[in-house]
Amino acid sequence: MPRLSEVIAALENLWPAERAESWDAVGTVVGDPGQEVSRVLFAVDPVQEVADEAVKLGAGLLVTHHPLYLRGTTTVAATHFKGRVVHTLIKNDIALHVAHTNADTADPGVSDALAGALDLRITGPLVPDPTDPAGRRGLGRVCELDRPLTLREFAARAAARLPATAQGLRVAGDPEAPVRTVAVSGGSGDSLFDHVRAAGVDAFLTADLRHHPASEFTADRAHRPPALLDAAHWATEWPWCELAASQLDEISDRKGWDLRVHVSKTVTDPWTSHFPSPGAPN
Repeated sequence: MPRLSEVIAALENLWPAERAESWDAVGTVVGDPGQEVSRVLFAVDPVQEVADEAVKLGAGLLVTHHPLYLRGTTTVAATHFKGRVVHTLIKNDIALHVAHTNADTADPGVSDALAGALDLRITGPLVPDPTDPAGRRGLGRVCELDRPLTLREFAARAAARLPATAQGLRVAGDPEAPVRTVAVSGGSGDSLFDHVRAAGVDAFLTADLRHHPASEFTADRAHRPPALLDAAHWATEWPWCELAASQLDEISDRKGWDLRVHVSKTVTDPWTSHFPSPGAPN
């Protein structure tokens, strides 16, 4: 069995901390570098339900996409929900490692996994990383469909392929419009609208689209705006867990480690129900 320090070194090679945004909080949050690790659990959110799942699984390492503490804190007391997570992990010898924006822009990264879940062919990053001479790293991905679909058909594909959530999928655009090219970005994506326009795609699938940015984007008739598909944040990032787990599995096999790698299927999207308005369009 490898030591935690060895597994973390492998993860840092996949998602170097220096490639995270300056505001981000990535890396190892809790854990003894010398402890042995036999099981690893990947998840999107470091919430109590996932920590309890790691305990039940007997994991020695929990790897999440979202940070536990994105901003500074003065306490890890168990009277707070984040403190309870810390206490649960430490009491059960479970380390926590975070790969967030450094996994978003990785090659392959979060948006590669999202494109793969939708059976899209990637042609390049939506926002290229200028430090990557190969031009493969960056935020979001520009993709092509295997065959043209209507927006209605593509939305149905996305709704069926992404993990089920209460939100499902919201769409802005003509349901019968043809879709051949798509930009995707896991997580919150309305800050990328200028790049989506420049990419000239037919549709943009992401999450957390806000009213005013989406309204202004779709109202820009002069530039024939792409259709928008707004999925749940958790659902657009969960496919990365499977991708990341397969990457660690490959490393484990190559190094001769006796690691068991798991992906959490616990739905940590905060929304639990959806009641469509009577007579709402579909």
